[in-house]
Amino acid sequence: MDNDDIEGGGAEEELHQPPQQGRRKYSPVVAHDRAVLEMSTIDPGSSSSSLDPNLRNIKVGHRAEISPDEKEEGPSHTIANGLQRESKLELFGFDSLVNILGLKSMTGEQVAAPSSPRDGEDVAITLGQRKPQGLKLGTMMGVFVPCLQNILGIIYYIRFSWIVGMGGIFDSLILVSFCGMCTFLTSISLSAIATNGAMKGGGPYYLIGRALGPEVGVSIGLCFFLGNAVAGAMYVLGAVETFLKAVPAAGIFRETITKVNGTSVQPIESPSSHDLQIYGIVITIMLCFIVFGGVKTINRVAPAFLIPVLLSIFCIFVGITLCGKNDPVEGITGLTLSTFKDNWGSNYQNTNNAGIPDPEGKVEWNFNALVGLFFPAVTGIMAGSNRSASLKDTQRSIPIGTLAATLATSALYLFSVILFGALASRETLLTNRLLTATVAWPFPAIVYVGIVLSTLGAALQSLTGAPRLLAAIANDDILPVLNYFKVAEGTEPYTATLFTAFICIGCVVIGNLDLITPTITMFFLLCYAGVNLSCFLLDLLDAPSWRPRWKFHHWSISLLGASLCVVIMFLISWLFTVVSLALASLIYYYVSIKGKAGDWGDGFKSAYFQLALRSLRSLGASQVHPKNWYPIPLIFCRPWGKLPENVPCHPKLADFANCMKKKGRGMSIFVSILDGDYHERAEDAKTACKQLDTYIEYKNCEGVAEIVVAPNMSEGFRGIVQTMGLGNLKPNIVVMRYPEIWRRENLTEIPATFVGIINDCIVANKAVVIVKGLDEWPNEYQRQYGTIDLYWIVRDGGLMLLLSQLLLTKESFESCKIQVFCIAEEDSDAEELKADVKKFLYDLRMQAEVIVISMKSWDINMNVEGGQQDESLEAFTAAQRRISNYLSEMKDSASSEGRPLMADGKPVVVNEQQVEKFLYTTLKLNSTILRYSRMAAVVLVSLPPPPLSHPAYFYMEYMDLLVENVPRLLIVRGYRRDVVTLFT
Repeated sequence: MDNDDIEGGGAEEELHQPPQQGRRKYSPVVAHDRAVLEMSTIDPGSSSSSLDPNLRNIKVGHRAEISPDEKEEGPSHTIANGLQRESKLELFGFDSLVNILGLKSMTGEQVAAPSSPRDGEDVAITLGQRKPQGLKLGTMMGVFVPCLQNILGIIYYIRFSWIVGMGGIFDSLILVSFCGMCTFLTSISLSAIATNGAMKGGGPYYLIGRALGPEVGVSIGLCFFLGNAVAGAMYVLGAVETFLKAVPAAGIFRETITKVNGTSVQPIESPSSHDLQIYGIVITIMLCFIVFGGVKTINRVAPAFLIPVLLSIFCIFVGITLCGKNDPVEGITGLTLSTFKDNWGSNYQNTNNAGIPDPEGKVEWNFNALVGLFFPAVTGIMAGSNRSASLKDTQRSIPIGTLAATLATSALYLFSVILFGALASRETLLTNRLLTATVAWPFPAIVYVGIVLSTLGAALQSLTGAPRLLAAIANDDILPVLNYFKVAEGTEPYTATLFTAFICIGCVVIGNLDLITPTITMFFLLCYAGVNLSCFLLDLLDAPSWRPRWKFHHWSISLLGASLCVVIMFLISWLFTVVSLALASLIYYYVSIKGKAGDWGDGFKSAYFQLALRSLRSLGASQVHPKNWYPIPLIFCRPWGKLPENVPCHPKLADFANCMKKKGRGMSIFVSILDGDYHERAEDAKTACKQLDTYIEYKNCEGVAEIVVAPNMSEGFRGIVQTMGLGNLKPNIVVMRYPEIWRRENLTEIPATFVGIINDCIVANKAVVIVKGLDEWPNEYQRQYGTIDLYWIVRDGGLMLLLSQLLLTKESFESCKIQVFCIAEEDSDAEELKADVKKFLYDLRMQAEVIVISMKSWDINMNVEGGQQDESLEAFTAAQRRISNYLSEMKDSASSEGRPLMADGKPVVVNEQQVEKFLYTTLKLNSTILRYSRMAAVVLVSLPPPPLSHPAYFYMEYMDLLVENVPRLLIVRGYRRDVVTLFT
């Protein structure tokens, strides 16, 4: 039998085998890459003919041209080696190559929705079928032509020669270079961001939002949309006014302005405002029909608007070279060196509202005013990026098309400055508003056509880009009020187009754009500044995800571009700058309050991360100075496991954690320990962490949630106390609830765990705060009255004093007063101790009453005073009896087994006299607390360390006796450092 028979038999045998238990089956990948076919896990019972038709068109990588023989050989080879290939990738933790490529649909798995609706959208390969794709645009028609149409506007035709006459050739060259440099640097920043990954619809909004966050992106994006929409109205009105001046007979209404010149009366015909409104509305509606036709219609119409414009500019240049030779006109000298020299310097002067020089004119001109007049002539560089969703390749088209349009128009403007400066006298430049039409070859009408079509082309681009920008903002589902403008992928934004047209028509009806036009320029500059700042932030942070294909960029260039934008804004008008910034700030505030933006991984997140790292390194590993010390509590959320499973944290622990912070500043770490094996309970830990994080946010507590899986609570805590936190941001106070339930519910394992945690904190140099009466702890709305009593027995670095001051900063305790009880021996000088403590508190800027109590700690003959005698003695007698019984059981067990005394798995040495001494001391302290602080709002007392070689059960009895009948108690133990200082 030959090899072919063996392979065929093997395949036949495998086809009849039942599927093995636990093995995952996938539909075969129809691709022509041999490596994909060999590495994929293919169901032996399937063939290419039985595939789901939706899966037949899936492409993996590049589709190579191969012969029919190879097409047949691939699947056969894979099936024959199925048993080997299926388990090959299991060694590396992958199911198959299809999962590596993101082909989740083949396994029937659902991919989690991204946090941002527009980020990570499913492409056709993940859905198993192709999405309907509309016509996609290339660099020329998608970017270069729209930018060129927006940049070349009416200012070039009717005001550029006037600018050269007013500012002179030198200042005009500086003006064009200054404004052109701003847009050129912005184009470089735009190119860098646009080539740093796939770009969805929205153009500059998408780029700014993903770099600076959704709030900044939406605020600048909406301002940019408004600027584009109103700019469309401005372009329409400019086209209509030019048309009516060129063809006065087309006017429906006649409007005559009488100008008195000396003794003569001269009637001047001017386009009627009603004509402007009627023609403007009609043209806006016509342009909207073109936009409704979609990208295909716009592509057909765009050349009809652009080609006559370019032809008119060509005719102007031809006319400039010919004028003065064939048909000289007064004031137009032709290109001469003498005229060039005469027009080299500036001649700023006052003019009337029409721009005619007038010594008594109210309009004063200088370089700053010329910047405001000329800068709209260089705007429009975002026209291509506004169509980002309609481009074939955004990463190639946007940089090339935008930069080409910017450089071409800047070169045109610079060349025109020299030509106009050498063409005519200064008087002609300042008085002949249509000098371009005068010199145009072969007749002036061609310039009128160019003016009309250039403005209509710019209006078309505005009405095309603005709705797509608004639809992109709406599709991100940030502001619910914009939901009406949402569109499906690949469809035209008809609703947004109607809204944009409504704004345009409204501005056309108003007619007076003098107050709106400067704000439009500010919105464009605001958008340019946002693009530059986005690139500056991303380039400066240099996160691993920042890998733009456009390499000619640097953070300093972007910073310079942003600075130029801000400078130009204030040069044009500081008032309109403030107005535009105020409007953007209001939108930002509204988005931050009403918006529901997700995490887009913006640059600020990276900045926060790097700032945190720098701050952490600056803190160093040395101890923090007491003036810079902040409490970082580590809080056990589920104390002793006695909470329902659906409750992630004790309800009062977050309230207490906030009481340990001044004005909410500081971080808390909320920790729960899950008993079990980590591999088995990892998913439970993730779910519990999400629940706990949600609870912390609900309680408005600044903190982080951590869930640790460990065999038991003791081992879990030991791991936490050693590893939790970074550097000096490690937790410094362990907060937990006092285990009041241990005897009531006979939880015999709690004493050993409780003592172990305290000992671990002592070894790890962590402070400890144990809350007794946690269920009665007040929330922020429950005001407390009375005193906060401190029983300051041992030096704790001032932690107990600091906690009492932090409690006073909260509304619930602000009406309380602090009392400090100093426990002293009877033979000590009580007055001297009181004076020392008062002086110490005064130096610490703490207001408190000092009370010194003399007490014989080790006197066996008790002297319990007042009404506390019966209840304290009863608790003391019960503790004595339980300890005696426990000790007897220990001794009996040790005697029967022939071993030394053991408790909690460890040998112990019990000194019965010392046990009695501990009981008497805690009894005396408890009776003192009940005598002086029964009505206190909260009592703070020092935590005694667990005695060496004493059973944990004995220590629990000491603690129970200490807290007996005290309703609300904080047991505090400091650590080996000061947390307060006397010095400023």
